[in-house]
Amino acid sequence: MKKLGLALSGGGARGFAHIGAIKALVENDIPIDLIAGTSAGSFVGGALASGLSIDQIIEVGKKIGWFSVAGFSYSPRGLLSNAPMGKFINDNFPVADFEKLVIPFAAVACDLETGEEIVLKDEGDLAVAIRASCAIPGVFMPVVDSKGRALIDGGVVSPMPTRTVRKMGADIVIAVDLLTCGSTFWGRPSTLLGTFFQSAMMMIRTASRNQHYRADIVIEPKIAHIRPDEIAKREELMELGERAVLEKMDEIKNLLQG
Repeated sequence: MKKLGLALSGGGARGFAHIGAIKALVENDIPIDLIAGTSAGSFVGGALASGLSIDQIIEVGKKIGWFSVAGFSYSPRGLLSNAPMGKFINDNFPVADFEKLVIPFAAVACDLETGEEIVLKDEGDLAVAIRASCAIPGVFMPVVDSKGRALIDGGVVSPMPTRTVRKMGADIVIAVDLLTCGSTFWGRPSTLLGTFFQSAMMMIRTASRNQHYRADIVIEPKIAHIRPDEIAKREELMELGERAVLEKMDEIKNLLQG
């Protein structure tokens, strides 16, 4: 039996589109055998791997706000701490450790000192792994893991974790990419910070697109008009994620039957 792996990209608040994408897969009886996620993708992927149903994930999603995942750090290494995210995960996910997950799962982070891609899987604290994968450099403090490594957002090295899910044993890979749809809400930046941010996003999009060749099917929800910080648009994001998967459902089913 072929194993299907799901690769979920980063994308900030756009991660709600991942929930809609998973909803479409689950409701069409598409088996998800393995999951790899980066940043926002690690949060949603970890929720599914922990045993939450899609309806439960939607309910958990409704509780998410910036104050539930971030707090001031009072540290020069990052403006914010995502320690509240760890508490949120432990309060809302049914399991706390990789060893107890229902679906094999990997969260992708980056070692701040070496620049090495760090794949967190198989054992250890689930919340710490997801926090590390979501620790946007310069915004959130690095997350120190049990090995003493200072870890930051996996999007720095692997915004689309197709390679990771292949290495986990996936025969078929479905990638949900929330980065490559562009950013029509920006236009031409008029400030130094705006120019820097838009240039950084362009590099991340290019890096994500360069991982598409490892996927059998790439889902790209039409979310270019929604900024990565717009949590309030969760309903629209979920709907667009679901619609993008449904548009490729025949292709997905044909691949599974092949």
